[in-house]
Amino acid sequence: MTVRTRIAPSPTGDPHVGTAYIALFNLCFARQHGGQFILRIEDTDRVRSTPESEQMILDSLRWLGLEWDEGPDIGGPHGPYRQSERGDIYAQYAQQLLDAGHAFKCYRTSEELDELREARKAAGLHLALKPADLVLDSQEQSRREQEGWPYVVRMNVPAEGVCVVNDMLRGTIEVEWAQVDAQILLKSDGMPTYHLANVVDDHLMAITHVLRGEEWINSAPKHQLLYEYFGWEMPQLCHMPLLRNPDKSKLSKRKNPTSINYYRRMGFLPQAVTNYLGRMGWSMPDEREKFSLQEMMAEFYVQRVSLGGPVFDLEKLTWLNGVYIREDLDDDALLCALREWAFNEAYIKQILPQVRPRVETLSQVMPLAGHFFSGLPALTKASFDSVKLEEEELVKLLQFLVWRFEGVSAWHKEALLSEVKILAEYFDLKMKAFLAPVFIAITGSTSSTSVMDAMAILGSDVTRARLRSAIEVLGGVSKKQAKRFEKEFREVAS
Repeated sequence: MTVRTRIAPSPTGDPHVGTAYIALFNLCFARQHGGQFILRIEDTDRVRSTPESEQMILDSLRWLGLEWDEGPDIGGPHGPYRQSERGDIYAQYAQQLLDAGHAFKCYRTSEELDELREARKAAGLHLALKPADLVLDSQEQSRREQEGWPYVVRMNVPAEGVCVVNDMLRGTIEVEWAQVDAQILLKSDGMPTYHLANVVDDHLMAITHVLRGEEWINSAPKHQLLYEYFGWEMPQLCHMPLLRNPDKSKLSKRKNPTSINYYRRMGFLPQAVTNYLGRMGWSMPDEREKFSLQEMMAEFYVQRVSLGGPVFDLEKLTWLNGVYIREDLDDDALLCALREWAFNEAYIKQILPQVRPRVETLSQVMPLAGHFFSGLPALTKASFDSVKLEEEELVKLLQFLVWRFEGVSAWHKEALLSEVKILAEYFDLKMKAFLAPVFIAITGSTSSTSVMDAMAILGSDVTRARLRSAIEVLGGVSKKQAKRFEKEFREVAS
């Protein structure tokens, strides 16, 4: 048997370090056994999936040195490798489940589903909806079908008992069927959910081992049941521990930069980031901190993974990156790294139009353009003294802008300007007054190049990181404030 593992990211945003972490361990496991590593794009979310996001995933994984044997960009014998191009395949298998009585068409409306869940909640029952809860009487079912009501295809699941799942790291896992709902397999638009597509693709692509995050443990019974329904052999499962913030909470962009693009843009070396991700819950036999990807693949043994939540500590990563710079880069290599990072022609050409109209001598360029080549500005509360807003209002303005920017899928000046205009109107501020604190947060000063152009050039990750940093400098957002801000923000977003 040839060992085959996969990574299946969704192209719905910035490439996440958690994706790279799982990809790294899948790659190492495959190479340890002389096997193959596959990249599959799960783009069934038609609204949020974008080609730009897919390309960022490919670029960021390659930047880290994580190469795949089959994928959407290089092909392979089990393609296509984008789920959006495999729709007919899923429809065929969904119909197979319907014909065998393992699935059913559900014509329930969203309002009816909400009522059912509320009724179960009031009765103190599990919120998981079962086929018996969802079934309509035959006359109503027939009427809705004849009238062409939209429907989804749901799987049949047991109402009681325990599902036993075997895990490579955790041994036997037991999940009560009462907690497992009649999962939607095919959405009303004909696209599959993750659960159907994941099982069908893993089988057709001959995946033998699935290493994925522990957040999927509760979905394992559904997947195991689907394998039983189809009569297929299930891959061996290995649920990896989730990455954690230093406070042990789940790694999230609200507490830590989570995009690989951020670390690339901030000047981290790819080999240092890959090395650090390899230390997330795993260690070399000799416990050394610094090792290459090739060394990790040579020494990899999945049973060395610790189930304690690995802490993604930015300070530790920064320290390790410094070790790489000092120990692995001579002057020529450091110069090469600097050029590749920011002192390259493509990046400089974006900046020159911003500074050329504003300078009279070349020595004035760096003071004007320094924020394009730096990390987080060194700000204090006093940096915002010139802004004529109360501190809480100022923090709210910056926080609202972060949240609005999180919803921007295509990062360019016009899209950013549209978000700024919406908020400026909401805060009843002229554009210049609204942008004054943003200018300081992004450039670190009160006079520099255009802040709108700066944000477009710096990119989404660095822009949002600088805004969040400014919020923390101003005292941050308390839990009480966060609840109030979120409620008010929903009014803006609606």
